[in-house]
Amino acid sequence: MSTAAPAASSRDLPHPVREDIRLEAVLHALSDPMRLQIVRELAADRTELTCSQFVLPVTKSTSTHHFRVLREAGVIRQCYRGTAKMNGLRRDDLDDLFPGLLDALLAAAARQATRLGG
Repeated sequence: MSTAAPAASSRDLPHPVREDIRLEAVLHALSDPMRLQIVRELAADRTELTCSQFVLPVTKSTSTHHFRVLREAGVIRQCYRGTAKMNGLRRDDLDDLFPGLLDALLAAAARQATRLGG
């Protein structure tokens, strides 16, 4: 079994290689409302966003935790550009490994948000 891609410098963050992304980890990462909101925003924007572009009703340390869980599960890719930590959805990897899963989850989350008025 391969391990996370090695960090090239102290500012590089470890990510699982595509072959190591596990369905259980992805589902666990997306089971939290804040993490699901992050993924929904990344999917809607279709580009990379800085951590500060997300308005989450949690502390900075809790927000950092949510981004780390998503990264370690292979749902997002994070990299530094200057002083900004950029976040991008690993849509290609997820779609290749689990065809239709991300679209189904995003559609279900949108229906739930509409139903709950959020």
